[in-house]
Amino acid sequence: MPFTFRLGLGLGLFASLLVGILAVVLEAGRDSGSLLFRGKFLFLILGVGVVSSVLLYMLPRKRGRGGAEIEGDRPKDEVLGKKARADCLFSAEGTSVMAENNQANGVKVDIVGTKQTDIDEDLHSRQLAVYGRETMRRLFSSNVLVSGLQGLGAEIAKNLVLAGVKSVTLHDDENVEMWDLSSNFFLSEDDIGKNRAHACILKLQELNNAVLVSTLSGPLIKEQLSNFQAVVFTDVNLEKSVEYDEFCHTHNPPICFIRTEVRGLFGNIFCDFGPEFTVLDVDGEEPHTGIIASISNDNPAIISCVDDERLEFQDGDLVVFSEIEGMTELNDGKPRKIKNARAYSFILEEDTSQFGLYKRGGIVTQVKEPKVLHFKPLKDAIKDPGDFLLSDFSKFDRPPLLHLAFQALDKFRHDAGRFPVAGSEDDAQQLIAFAVSINENLGDAKLEQIDKKILQHLANGSRAILNPMAAMFGGIVGQEIVKACSGKFHPLFQFFYFDSLESLPVEPLEPSDIKPINCRYDAQISVFGSRLQKKLEEANTFVVGSGALGCEFLKNLALMGVCCSPKGKLTITDDDVIEKSNLSRQFLFRDWNIGQAKSTVAAAASMLINPSLHIEALQNRASPETENVFDDAFWESLNVVINALDNVTARMYIDGRCLYFQKPLLESGTLGAKCNTQMVIPHLTENYGASRDPPEKQAPMCTVHSFPHNIDHCLTWARSEFEGLLEKTPNEVNTFLSNPGGYATAMRNAGDAQARDLLEHVLECLEKERCETFQDCVKWARLRFEDYFSNRVKQLTFTFPEDAATSTGAPFWSAPKRFPRPLKFSSSDPSNLQFIMAAAILRAETFGIPIPEWANNPKKLAAVVDDIILADFQPKAGVNIVTDDKATSLSTASVDDAAVIDDLIEKLEECAKKLPPGFRMTPIQFEKVDPHPLIDDDTNYHMDVITGLANMRARNYSIPEVDKLKAKFIAGRIIPAIATSTAMATGLVCLELYKVLAGGHKLEDYRNTFANLALPLFSMAEPVPPKTMKHRDMSWTVWDRWTVEGDLTLRELLQWLKEKGLSAYSISCGTSLLYNSMFPKHRDRMDRKIVELVKEIAKVEVPPYRRHVDVVVACEDEEDGSDVDIPLVSIYFR
Repeated sequence: MPFTFRLGLGLGLFASLLVGILAVVLEAGRDSGSLLFRGKFLFLILGVGVVSSVLLYMLPRKRGRGGAEIEGDRPKDEVLGKKARADCLFSAEGTSVMAENNQANGVKVDIVGTKQTDIDEDLHSRQLAVYGRETMRRLFSSNVLVSGLQGLGAEIAKNLVLAGVKSVTLHDDENVEMWDLSSNFFLSEDDIGKNRAHACILKLQELNNAVLVSTLSGPLIKEQLSNFQAVVFTDVNLEKSVEYDEFCHTHNPPICFIRTEVRGLFGNIFCDFGPEFTVLDVDGEEPHTGIIASISNDNPAIISCVDDERLEFQDGDLVVFSEIEGMTELNDGKPRKIKNARAYSFILEEDTSQFGLYKRGGIVTQVKEPKVLHFKPLKDAIKDPGDFLLSDFSKFDRPPLLHLAFQALDKFRHDAGRFPVAGSEDDAQQLIAFAVSINENLGDAKLEQIDKKILQHLANGSRAILNPMAAMFGGIVGQEIVKACSGKFHPLFQFFYFDSLESLPVEPLEPSDIKPINCRYDAQISVFGSRLQKKLEEANTFVVGSGALGCEFLKNLALMGVCCSPKGKLTITDDDVIEKSNLSRQFLFRDWNIGQAKSTVAAAASMLINPSLHIEALQNRASPETENVFDDAFWESLNVVINALDNVTARMYIDGRCLYFQKPLLESGTLGAKCNTQMVIPHLTENYGASRDPPEKQAPMCTVHSFPHNIDHCLTWARSEFEGLLEKTPNEVNTFLSNPGGYATAMRNAGDAQARDLLEHVLECLEKERCETFQDCVKWARLRFEDYFSNRVKQLTFTFPEDAATSTGAPFWSAPKRFPRPLKFSSSDPSNLQFIMAAAILRAETFGIPIPEWANNPKKLAAVVDDIILADFQPKAGVNIVTDDKATSLSTASVDDAAVIDDLIEKLEECAKKLPPGFRMTPIQFEKVDPHPLIDDDTNYHMDVITGLANMRARNYSIPEVDKLKAKFIAGRIIPAIATSTAMATGLVCLELYKVLAGGHKLEDYRNTFANLALPLFSMAEPVPPKTMKHRDMSWTVWDRWTVEGDLTLRELLQWLKEKGLSAYSISCGTSLLYNSMFPKHRDRMDRKIVELVKEIAKVEVPPYRRHVDVVVACEDEEDGSDVDIPLVSIYFR
């Protein structure tokens, strides 16, 4: 019964009336057998609401179109229920849901519904950082079919809708069973008996209103595949798959075909993207570059680069050259091959002996060429699979066996019309017999040995779609479809097989233990048994973070049944709130949740997935400041901790807590298409903090401020200037005006060059550069342009002319330094005028000056700018410009700083008298996106100013400029992120969670993973064991903590250590020294209680909930005097 409707609901007294009227109309519509609504009804009152015939949910703090919050007091379990603001059309042939809201995710839609070509950069900022605009545009025009809506199909569809393809069509002829509820998070018990695809469509549509989500019903015929650029099948037999693939392979143009299965702890993927598929960008990395230092006139030529950064070239790479002086023959743009690539040099396969002599300068840039792949159709590839993509080198021989096993399983299903029954020995033997028979007919490809135990495991779990496996494979397949639609990244070529048999309990499973009990976890029970299921449900779990990783984890845990009994508890904490950019990955959130607490919304959404989930949401940052919340009792009660964090500092803190309380920590992270997982298991593995990545290399201050040679330097400088002009100086002004006397005293006490600089900036802001009208702001911006991009460059090149030499006689302006040229302002240059406009508007905001309408009018603004008269600039001799790479400050100390500071304070106090009463400035804190993302005018001019500053500076130094989006990525320090790698990481972690909660697993059973979906590359290995330390007959690792019971004195503690053959010479608590054998006075403390010394000397108040204090003891061996690094000592005095 097709129907379409859309309602906008207002507030106040009208809301109840409208809902009541609608309820009556809906009831009447249900009694009729014809069209309920065909038109759209839009009530424009104060806000927008949505009602569907399925359910009506009103969310707390829902944001209206103008950003205003609508308060409510609704239960948490209603958060996901709010239906998408979309038109809904149901029909017997299929179902589609089409979006029509002004802020549609992905491609913006104007008020009359016309698609615009621009991309919503605030929403897709993280994804754009991975894919770029062109790839996103290709995605926006791609239509994809997903056939099979069990857990795997649901995960794939979710990732595609979040990615923003044009349309996703769902196909599934089966109805929802209780069995499906452990893997498909779109389904609930109310959906049992409904068609799977139809049951998923509304919730899937909510993820992204810009994607057309529809369904196909009935048997799928191959001709229907012509409507799609890519098709993926998750539950189709091999014979039908060959038929579909043959059609796709020979279609013109070819249709990208993917077949994938998840069967218990086994999975596979097959890709066929046609006879010739062009990969436009193999790895997604930026082309590598180097700054040339020298080029020889040889055959072949040897090229050296500056040692500023290591070269990332590889032998055989093609490169192009530019900006070379002297040997200009290389500047022709022709790609050239290199070899013998080293850290700072390489050999060019070209004869340069007749070229001009190299003088200086030059940039070498890698050329990324497209790659053409020739895929085999499935009917050929199944017989001759070629090389398999490996994931775990400890299972080097596993893929050929699984290739055979899945064919045997397909044969079993074909003959029996069903999956093997879990625990059925007969079914397992039949599957093994099929595998043996197929193997006998393989000829030269015949396997010498078949591991029947592995086939038996496949038979037992073959019907089960496990959520962690679905999440992992959903991420991989989702990424493969993105590759198919865009040509971005290297496709999987062609088979991938995976298993996680290590996740099974160490104890053998009895047939009675894997018998279904008619509950939503039956699929999982059929693989792991009811005993492990009980452990999962009764677990006490702490999830730290509720962003992209956190949302995926909550979904996985809810489907797995973790913490879903009254004895279990899941605690999630996150102090962040939902932003617009979160919506493209953090799929538990909707646009009306913007501004709400992440943990609260995510917890409520996960309870809709599984109402039995026992979850508590907190908004506390897990840190030393919240140890009264996450106290000893809390940590001691936990079974496992799952990190879903985005920074190393927080990870290190949680790692320290888990180390201290000896709790398993499951760690993961993503960066674009890359992801990693690390298992931190007490006494088995090293902890997270045992190995650290090297810190990011920072450009020297003098490089950033005077000698930039890449756009990163320009953007770093631009952000620094933005913060100085618009945030720090206004803050400093307000600090002075709030307490002039105290401020003056503080500056005099500091008495250094930094204090002098601060005072100069404050005085300049309030006197020379004070603005009272918007015209003043425009003049200020114009003067800034002249100062930054003309006068400072003239001064720099006056101090260091183009032919300047260093003290050693070498050219001063040698690589990597670039000689700058001053800019001449032109109001006809849009980039010049855009900078003036943005800078003037923000300057006006800091002074509280109204912004006139003509501020955005280029012609009127240009007229004002052209009337500004500038003074001539004359460079000065003797100006000091910092050139030392190791300098940490540009301020230079002076012997008369104190006198200058006194003079500045006097002038400042006089200046303050001329200000209006109560005058204060409005500091502007940098925001890479607008803080009110639902407002149509989504620019706050912050990035306009930073982009303008950076690009004008780049123009000074002949550095390639960047657009606003690229500038936002670099200056805003946006971390690239996509849903697919996040899904894969969390799936892998949850496979490890089975092991942790089951207990008894050895180190070799666990897996750490690094994956790069772009290549694709999967590298799994067992974790590194902790370092073991020994003393006499004792041994310990970082996981150990020595505990001693009793309210000990210092003497008693020393004696306790002495009995272990250790002589303690230093005891400390925190940063305070309680005892040192070298200090005679410390011997007076020998008979004092340790806890008293901790309170008195370390100033540590032991909270009532804590029974112990911890001390760090430095010891040496009593016999040989060698240092012994012992564990932390905990003294339980209560």
